[in-house]
Amino acid sequence: MSSSRTSDVLVVGGGIIGLVTAWRAAQRGLATAVVDPEPGGGAAQVAAGMLAAVTELHYGEETLLALNLASARRYPDFAAELTELTGHDPGYRRCGTLAVALDADDRAHLRELHALQRRSGLESEWLTGRECRRLEPLLAPGVRGGLRVDGDHQVDPRRLAAALVAACERTGVVLHRSWAERLTVVRDRAAGCVLADGTALSADRVVLAAGSLSGRLAGVPDAVLPPVRPVKGQVLRLTVPKRYAPFLSRTVRAVVRGSHVYLVPRRNGELVVGATTEELGFDTAVTAGGMYALLRDAHELVPGITELPLTETRAGLRPGSPDNAPLLGPTALDGLLLATGHYRNGVLLTPVTGDAMAHVLTTGELPEEARPFTPRRFGAAAREEQPV
Repeated sequence: MSSSRTSDVLVVGGGIIGLVTAWRAAQRGLATAVVDPEPGGGAAQVAAGMLAAVTELHYGEETLLALNLASARRYPDFAAELTELTGHDPGYRRCGTLAVALDADDRAHLRELHALQRRSGLESEWLTGRECRRLEPLLAPGVRGGLRVDGDHQVDPRRLAAALVAACERTGVVLHRSWAERLTVVRDRAAGCVLADGTALSADRVVLAAGSLSGRLAGVPDAVLPPVRPVKGQVLRLTVPKRYAPFLSRTVRAVVRGSHVYLVPRRNGELVVGATTEELGFDTAVTAGGMYALLRDAHELVPGITELPLTETRAGLRPGSPDNAPLLGPTALDGLLLATGHYRNGVLLTPVTGDAMAHVLTTGELPEEARPFTPRRFGAAAREEQPV
């Protein structure tokens, strides 16, 4: 077994969460390394990039809402800083979101969501179907009403990932393009990891940020193994020819017969349609049924969508946790920290996660906004209840 130099911080996982953690740690003067065979890959390559703290509010997630809003507020400066440092534009757009309903049941659901948003102090405006179509003329005539949320924006996750890789390189983060096979534990303390080729990397602290794979790293004691599971999501991408532009001016989303669908227009003419939610373990197959369901629901929402060229189909894995919220900060094993379990909010929570992890790595304490999301809130019972 060969060995490599010691880092202050070793981040296992090079998705957007691992990369932002490494970048912010390096900015604080910590010698930082990342282990991932394909930095910038992972769920970000599939995600649509909605920064939807308001329209994705769910009952029972009010604590998570505060973290989501804190991160959304940081996005403009975060995106500008990345662009200035790297020359990579992450595609941040202040385009707003329109959530619409197509039948009476979905309209009632949207009305309940609007009431919850207002009780939570959030800004959203109820529109009639006619007002929705005035904003987005290609919407189906059957749209019964909707919510206009100007504060929910978007970013391009693929461009964000590329910018974060470049930011890490600019700040001296060492990228080990290999799998981490096993966590190294020495005298009851995390001390690094062993790579697939047998190279041993040592570190003062290890951050496990491997997304849906975070619960699979060998060598992590059962008592601190994160209760993270994969949740499959299928998406498709279309291209809007110039003769159809502008097709949509903002993100449009709906509940169609109880299923969620969204359409996210990019500046470059791409239109992202997603996403399924499937508890199928680590299966990442794109299925005819998944694509059919997305296209069927999107067609009911915007009938003209079936005229657009289909350019990509993809499936990815969201890292789900028992309460749909992230696990941030130290574990019961000295030297091991977590930054995982972001589920459907990984892109939105990227700025606040980077700041929180850099803070805890330099001070030993989580910032106040991140304290409700300590990994220690889960015990053995929570892990036992996870689907296999």
